[in-house]
Amino acid sequence: MTPSDSESLLERAYLDAVERVGDPDEARTRILDAAYEQFCRMGIRRSTMEDVARRARVSRITVYRRFATKDVLVEHVVRREFRRYFDQFLVEIEQAGTAADRVVLGFVSSLRAIRSNPLIGGLIAAEPDLLVPSMVSDGGQTLATVRQFVAGQLRREQRAGHVPAELDTDLVAELMVRVSASFLAIPSQVVDLDDDAQLAAVARRFLVPMLQATG
Repeated sequence: MTPSDSESLLERAYLDAVERVGDPDEARTRILDAAYEQFCRMGIRRSTMEDVARRARVSRITVYRRFATKDVLVEHVVRREFRRYFDQFLVEIEQAGTAADRVVLGFVSSLRAIRSNPLIGGLIAAEPDLLVPSMVSDGGQTLATVRQFVAGQLRREQRAGHVPAELDTDLVAELMVRVSASFLAIPSQVVDLDDDAQLAAVARRFLVPMLQATG
């Protein structure tokens, strides 16, 4: 399950959120809704395009006209779920009062939102070989997309005078994203990923200090 062009799935989802991209195609939205429900109920491997068409109450041809293959359909369903996460994240992050609070909130909310999502969280837990490789084995494109986003947020903090001007925003963003990605991809036996308070404590102890420039 890999994006069909040079942009990563996550990158397109983020750009959709930032640019408030809508979908005027009612049939396409209906198919995506049906596919989401189908994949959540039965999993991706056990679901067929015919199952999705039946659940959407459209013909199989209608599905194939909008999504040439099952892989393309899966990609668009997952992309829409990441878009929903970014929509919510961009709202939540504005509620934090300080740069440190925004780092903590970003870390906790991203893990919570992705892991609790019925589709994405379910895929990571039950069918990781379908989703995780597309996130971590795409030549670093997905990680680079999230790093660029985090680095952009850190540069905003710099311009506002909330973090040191000499902070290496790209390196700090890289480290923060890799920590988050590792928790998503590999289960932890030390940190309870369902405990927001514990996650917040981890972020304050290990991620927030990264905001201080050294050397």
